[in-house]
Amino acid sequence: MCNFNIAELKNNRLMQMNALEELRHDAYTSSLIYKEKTKSWHDKRIKSSKEFHERQKVLLFNSRLKLFPGKLKSRWDGPFLVKKVFPHCAIELISKDGTPFKVNGHRVKRYEEGVPRNKDIEEGLMLEGVAET
Repeated sequence: MCNFNIAELKNNRLMQMNALEELRHDAYTSSLIYKEKTKSWHDKRIKSSKEFHERQKVLLFNSRLKLFPGKLKSRWDGPFLVKKVFPHCAIELISKDGTPFKVNGHRVKRYEEGVPRNKDIEEGLMLEGVAET
């Protein structure tokens, strides 16, 4: 009968199942270690710029923009001015027409003003580029 020994086959199968269980356990622990390291790496690089002060310019996240926003349409509105900062991340903003309203501080980010553009210089550079071609 081809040297069938049921007890030996049973022990061999149990050893294979135990080895497979150990591999699964090792993979699980290594994935937990990887996730912890990735989280700590990410947390080190997060900018902690969620502290706002009065008269600062901020952008407000528009979470209600749902209908056909467009591929390149930004979901950030603004800039708005901070009127008052309350405890527990509440912020009072002044809209463009001057009316104040309160929002959650998690929906707000700092407004980074770029370099002011000089349209006369840009038009001159564009005209030079057209003249060369």
